Amino acid sequence: MKMAELCRPFRDIRDRVVDRCYHLFPCLSDPARRSSLGLKVALVMMHLIYVGVLFLFDRDLIEKTRKEPWYTALYLLLFFATLAQYFFTSGSSPGYVLDAMRIANETDARIRKASMDSKQPASSKNGNFVVTVDGSQLSKNLLGNNAASWTKMVMDMYPLGTSVRNLTCTYCNVMQPPRAKHCHDCDRCVLQFDHHCVWLGTCIGQGNHCRFWWYICEETALCLWTGILYIQYLKSNISRAWWMDAIMIVLLITLSISLIFLLLLLLFHSYLVLTNQTTYELVRRRRIPYLRGIPERVYPFSQGVCRNLYNFCCARSSIYNMEPLPTAEELADKSRPFTCLDVLTCRCC
Repeated sequence: MKMAELCRPFRDIRDRVVDRCYHLFPCLSDPARRSSLGLKVALVMMHLIYVGVLFLFDRDLIEKTRKEPWYTALYLLLFFATLAQYFFTSGSSPGYVLDAMRIANETDARIRKASMDSKQPASSKNGNFVVTVDGSQLSKNLLGNNAASWTKMVMDMYPLGTSVRNLTCTYCNVMQPPRAKHCHDCDRCVLQFDHHCVWLGTCIGQGNHCRFWWYICEETALCLWTGILYIQYLKSNISRAWWMDAIMIVLLITLSISLIFLLLLLLFHSYLVLTNQTTYELVRRRRIPYLRGIPERVYPFSQGVCRNLYNFCCARSSIYNMEPLPTAEELADKSRPFTCLDVLTCRCC
């Protein structure tokens, strides 16, 4: 009892300090955001430790920097570019369905207003779909018309006879376009949902998948370059100080494991890019209703390697470019095996 009374002032001080920190930094009050921030700090510290130990122990690298400063400058440029790409990807939006719906409704409202002024039929283009607006129906409620336009837009992406109830998210209460999924970590529906990255603290979707791929590429290159520098140090300084060698060997082992993981991840996502797939579609293919009846070796959303690469890297000016489900004729054409003539005519591209 006396011990508890003695500790009470310290607990009160601790609670006041914690409340003060939560007031100054509101993000710390949320356990999920606090965990995400802790992972980001840990990842940055890992980068600093690997590079810092290398420059602290390797005298040959310091000497090489004096003779060839461009070599170290390129390495440090890759180091800072990787960290910048990490935070850039972490802070980017994956493309939320609610945001796409809001943009579509705002665009449709502007078109309706312009059509009301001109008293002429108008059309609004959202993504790959054109929603025609009749000037005689402009007296209807604007919000209801916007919701109806979004519903029509999404329904046009699915085959006829698809139930609206099956397409409505039970958490967000919004209709999901094809390839969208609700993320329980972000508590939002994401367009072209790939996965939720714990290290980035955000979902990977249509809006930031390209940035995520470039981050993996830069991280892999940095990890490979750092591993080469570690090996060069051990080859030239293996008999100097055993404790320094022990630290370098332990770091090199963990670095090698990370490099293997990054290489596999880079190859896996490169395969997804070339075939226009997502991790969720590949892993849970049999559980997704519109992919369940499609053979596994048929990529329903693929438009050829070259077109997939172009859409992934260059045609992402709008992250709300939604894709409809392919028709039966398109699936039959994609199911047909390639022939030598198809290769010569670049059908596979």
